[in-house]
Amino acid sequence: MATGEKLSAAQRSKVRRLSEPRELAPDEEGGELNIVPFLDIITNVLMFVLATVAITFTATIEATPARRGIRPPSEPNLGLAVLVVPEGFSVKAKGGNVAPGCVDTGGGLAVPKRGTDYDYDALKACAVKLKASASTFADERDVLISANAQVPYDVVIATLDAMRRTNDGDDLFPEVSFGVAR
Repeated sequence: MATGEKLSAAQRSKVRRLSEPRELAPDEEGGELNIVPFLDIITNVLMFVLATVAITFTATIEATPARRGIRPPSEPNLGLAVLVVPEGFSVKAKGGNVAPGCVDTGGGLAVPKRGTDYDYDALKACAVKLKASASTFADERDVLISANAQVPYDVVIATLDAMRRTNDGDDLFPEVSFGVAR
C-alpha cells in the first residue's frame, strides 16, 4: 500500500474490529486474585481474638457442699494439704512440711505406707493432731488433696473419704478440694 491509497471497506472494518476493546474469556485472564487485603483482615481478627481471650480453662470437682462460715483472712488458718504419692502421704500446712510421724515440721513423708497399704488411720490421726495444735484451727473445714499420676484412683477416693470424718464419725475436714499435682 502506498501512502495515498484509501482502505477498502473490508480493511476499515477489520481495523475497527481489532482496535475495539473486548472482554477476555475466563481462561485468557491475565490478572491474579489479590488476597492480601483478605489476609490482613483475617490476621487482625485473629490477633484481636488471641489478645482478648485470657481465660485459663480448669476442671474442678465439687466434692463438698457449699462453703459455710468462711473465716476472715486476718485469722490464721491451717492451710492443710495432703499429697498422695506412691510411697505414702506428704502433709503440708502453712508452717511448712510435716515431718515423719506428724511430730514437727521437716522433710520426708508424714505418713509412709504400712507395708504395701496406705495407712489411712495414721493420716486421720495426723490430721486430728494438726487441727488440735491451735485453738484457731478448731473451726478449720478445708483440706486440699493432690495425687501423683502413679497413684491409683481408689487410693485417691479413700484419701478423700479419710480426711472428711474421724473414726468416731465427727467432721474432720468436710470441705475437700482436689487438685492435680504437676
